[in-house]
Amino acid sequence: MSFEAVIPHRVTASVDLGAIRHNLQTVRQYAPDARVMGALKADAYGHSAMQVARALDGELDAFAVACLEEAEHLSEAGFRSPCVLLEGLLHQEELPEAVRRGHRLVLHAQWQLDVLRAARPGARVPVWVKLDTGMHRLGFEASRAGELAAAVDAMPQIELLGWMTHLANADALETEATDRQLACFFDAVDGLPGARTIANSAGLIRYPEARQDWVRPGIMLYGASPLEGRSAEQCGLRPAMEVRSRIIAIREVSAGGAVGYGSEWVCAEPTRVGVVAVGYGDGYPRHARAGTPVLVRGRRAALIGRVSMDMITVDLRDCPDAKVGDDVLLWGGGLPAEIVAEHAGTIAYDLFCGLTNRVRYLYRDD
Repeated sequence: MSFEAVIPHRVTASVDLGAIRHNLQTVRQYAPDARVMGALKADAYGHSAMQVARALDGELDAFAVACLEEAEHLSEAGFRSPCVLLEGLLHQEELPEAVRRGHRLVLHAQWQLDVLRAARPGARVPVWVKLDTGMHRLGFEASRAGELAAAVDAMPQIELLGWMTHLANADALETEATDRQLACFFDAVDGLPGARTIANSAGLIRYPEARQDWVRPGIMLYGASPLEGRSAEQCGLRPAMEVRSRIIAIREVSAGGAVGYGSEWVCAEPTRVGVVAVGYGDGYPRHARAGTPVLVRGRRAALIGRVSMDMITVDLRDCPDAKVGDDVLLWGGGLPAEIVAEHAGTIAYDLFCGLTNRVRYLYRDD
């Protein structure tokens, strides 16, 4: 019998693939007429691209990945859903393999267009053309859309799938910037052939006009809210990941006693302190502030002191029955990742992607 079969792991991330399927159905309820390009980049936001692809293959119309390297892992596994490379070619040497695999490329820069113009790939290369409508990260100037359409039409080696842009502020309560981006995009592509795709998770939920021929959900597939001021539950989403550890020691610290590195936390009264076997070496955010919640026996306990590489310390005064060995929920289920992320001055994406290889992943499919 293996070690792992006998000894519980110190930190586990349990991923419910059934929750991800539920969240995809929620996407389709928001945009019933759209095709879905699901974001599996960054190892499916830390949930395992291979596991998520296996669960959603054939249900997603395409997998969205960052680059050829990510697409290759999925292609080698034989999944049916095609891969869209959101950063397109990173260098011209990638083109033959991308063509051989039938990947879809996002075309966002003149040098990429020049590579395709000079290439004789032996098969038509399917591309999305990305327009910069105000984010100023990737994309051609929107004013060039007509010129680009003519250029692509003159290149028999390219199959134009359609037009893409990305919303910079769809998650924010302020709407003017997003309204400007939408108007810019629609003006630019008016009358041009090809499909349209605009909506990321936040845009998909908040802006009906962004639900075009294709939508591109990311964080909402994994059950976290993409919006300021609205919970995942309010968006109809189920968290897919739960991260847990356990209490390995309990200390009774007198009033005036300091806890952790730097002696930053000083007990104002006698305090029962729990030591939990997780730290930044596992991906728990080092910058999490005192007061960041965890759940012990279903009750909230607050982080105190600095996060260490392998441990955190929590205030157990509101958990009088807690004992060594008790399970500690770090996020997921009754403790949304968005709440933990807010206390840590970050976002749920960062928590999910930041888990290290010390964490044991477990998968279930209800």
